[in-house]
Amino acid sequence: MRGSVCYICCIIMLVCTTCACVRNAETHDTKRVIVIQPLADFATSLSQRVLQQVKVLHPNTILKKPIAFPHNCYNAARQRYRADSLIRCLSRLATDDTVIIAVTDKDISTSKGVHADWGIMGLAFCPGKACIGSTFRLKNANLYDQFYKVAIHELGHTQGLPHCKVKNCFMRDAEGGNPLNEETGFCSSCKSFLIQKKWQFN
Repeated sequence: MRGSVCYICCIIMLVCTTCACVRNAETHDTKRVIVIQPLADFATSLSQRVLQQVKVLHPNTILKKPIAFPHNCYNAARQRYRADSLIRCLSRLATDDTVIIAVTDKDISTSKGVHADWGIMGLAFCPGKACIGSTFRLKNANLYDQFYKVAIHELGHTQGLPHCKVKNCFMRDAEGGNPLNEETGFCSSCKSFLIQKKWQFN
């Protein structure tokens, strides 16, 4: 009888522990903070605009003071910064409860296929703790709207979202071009994924 009681108590403890783990997993994404990190002399007005827009979908978003570019991320031969190196540096600054998006107006690049140094609008590890977006290749006539789409696209990758085949979805692959004006929002599938991550859609 004593053995049966001990066995039942162990089962109850296991169930309670498991439930606590589930609750922690459910609340973790709610507590996670998105950190917008301007690099160098990035425009304050644009940083503030991105902050306001991202907070609509993820209220736990903050804006940090600008920091300098890490010296080892600059490709002097191409006069641009390596986005993948920047993300690695930023990832070391992130914690389990933060995701960092660096914002810049400088040219950034990464390796892509046969191209050793491919110019890009943004980059993220999927999933990951950091990403970066640049205004360098965006159209000035619609800069605020386009840069928000770049930022939200890269943040989507950090959450684990891959590129999407829906042409008007924020998560579509730019494929070397600039289709941002065609994007109108997250498709239903991508939106459902982010809702599970506690992003808010009104």
